[in-house]
Amino acid sequence: MARGRDWFLGFLLLAAAAVFIFFIAALFLGGNEDSLDLATGKRLGLVEVKGVILDSEPVVKELERFGEDKSIAAIILRIDSPGGGVAASQEIYEAVKRVRKESHKFVVASMASVAASGGYYVACGADTIIANPGTTTGSIGVIAELVNTTELLKKIGVSFEIVKSGKYKDSGTPWRPFTEEDRRYFQTYVDDAYNQFVEVVAGARNLSKEEVLKYADGRVFTGQQALNYRLIDALGTYQDAVALAAEQAGISGKARIVTPRRKRVTLFDVLFGDLEGYLQRIQTWPVLRYQMIM
Repeated sequence: MARGRDWFLGFLLLAAAAVFIFFIAALFLGGNEDSLDLATGKRLGLVEVKGVILDSEPVVKELERFGEDKSIAAIILRIDSPGGGVAASQEIYEAVKRVRKESHKFVVASMASVAASGGYYVACGADTIIANPGTTTGSIGVIAELVNTTELLKKIGVSFEIVKSGKYKDSGTPWRPFTEEDRRYFQTYVDDAYNQFVEVVAGARNLSKEEVLKYADGRVFTGQQALNYRLIDALGTYQDAVALAAEQAGISGKARIVTPRRKRVTLFDVLFGDLEGYLQRIQTWPVLRYQMIM
């Protein structure tokens, strides 16, 4: 009995040791992009800006986390976005600049298929902007889209009575005709956001405001055209951006890339999701947007 018990305990110890070794190997030597680079102790952080930019908070938090992480030597900002809300785009842009200033880490913006309007605005915060020759970028401009339903309501016999505290309080409402005074009011609103965009591009690209205005009429450009207009720094792929970030960070060999930890999506999330969050996003869709319209 004693010999059998000793054999069983030995087996348990060997099994525990095997599990421990497997865990250590997976943590430090495996293919996990979030593992530690034993050769240099340095890694690259990857932050993605995808789709319409509505909520800046997740991207800003990822940037701040990588800025504070001493094992992250440089950051790749991968952008595949047609733009989005003015304020959300501005907050991400400011976060990129803040991380560069406070952490002294190199940030390269890598443009995917689309990095236009607010997507281009965000890229302007980086040290270097790289795009594919066929990337769609530019679209420097602002748009405000307003819906007017007065003709439809008239046909179905519905009218609205509005009580307001000032003459502009209901400007842009779909329940009454859009007046020339409303148009002048919204034009000044759009123009101010547009001037902010132009000034950011001029400062980031070391161009005069007059030079930027030549291309800041809402047009989109290929990556090749953007390079010719000095709106980006170089043509290249995502892999080229990784190589540049590694070089700037002093990483030799293949660089390990850290991606932010994502919340696991369950079947319940797929079926029901964050319905309240989705509804809130629809209700707060920004009227004023740095966004390319196709």
